[in-house]
Amino acid sequence: MTLPAAVVTALVERLGPSVTADSPLGALTTYRVGGRAAALVRADTAADLVAVAEVLGSLPPGAGPVPVVVVGKGSNLLVADAGFDGVAVVLGEGLGGVEVDPETATVVAGGAAALPVVSRRSAAAGLTGFEWAVGVPGTIGGAVRMNAGGHGSDMAAALRRVRVVDLRTGEDGWMSAGALELGYRRSALAPHQVVVAAELALAVGDRAAAEAEISEIVRWRREHQPGGANAGSVFTNPPGDSAGSLLDHAGAKGRRHGSAELSTKHANFIQADDGGSADDVAALMAELREVVRAHAGIDLHAETHLLGFAPEVAEAAGARLLTGLEGPGPGNPRREVEG
Repeated sequence: MTLPAAVVTALVERLGPSVTADSPLGALTTYRVGGRAAALVRADTAADLVAVAEVLGSLPPGAGPVPVVVVGKGSNLLVADAGFDGVAVVLGEGLGGVEVDPETATVVAGGAAALPVVSRRSAAAGLTGFEWAVGVPGTIGGAVRMNAGGHGSDMAAALRRVRVVDLRTGEDGWMSAGALELGYRRSALAPHQVVVAAELALAVGDRAAAEAEISEIVRWRREHQPGGANAGSVFTNPPGDSAGSLLDHAGAKGRRHGSAELSTKHANFIQADDGGSADDVAALMAELREVVRAHAGIDLHAETHLLGFAPEVAEAAGARLLTGLEGPGPGNPRREVEG
């Protein structure tokens, strides 16, 4: 579909300059490649998100359904060169606050809060259990959605509850962590459910020890993982094995497709050239899956989500295709109101 001009007009009338049409989207991801969104909304408050829901819900029948996706720091997202013909919602600084309570060992962080910031703020207050997050270049909201993790832990280990705004109904309330069905790099959150805050239950510990662990994690990542334009680990680890090890043993390090290359430093990182192509990244993902399938008989699946691509491209890459059209159904949590 082509996003009707009436949709952009209605959003601008309600939210003003926080809405832009034909806006760069791929540039907001950590790959820094890919096309534009038909409309982009920067939401600084939960009320902004409710307003988006109300606008989309009040459109005339001929204008919908409107594809909507929520983008954090884009650290697990690849936007097609052709772009996304829908509404992309980006959480702004107003939803990036961090409140640390050392007495109760509780942290409440906004959906746009950067994981490294939350990690360092927690450690500085003498709280432990979130040191691992210092090396993950994502946001709290995105980390909840995919149950991000590393260095032996993940979001599920600390998450108590989340505040969610539903972009389809405008509902705004808290859900318990148990309702999210958190698993390995997955949750049951639907694309239209936006995490605007998360409450973490940590432990009281030694500040110096926590900060020393953070320093070691940063050192390890700099030594073992590449910088540049990438989205971290491309493929999830299959049971009992490592995706990076499988790619390494298959001789895939340094493999290139156009402007995309599998890192020679870490075999599960794809790096995009400056000014490169998102379509090249997706094509390389598909090639790497074929290499591992031929070498080890194992079918890799991607952590990276694809947006704006043809279904067959996402299938070949082993990635989930975000369309913005998914609705509530089996496996998607219903709103569990706690207050």
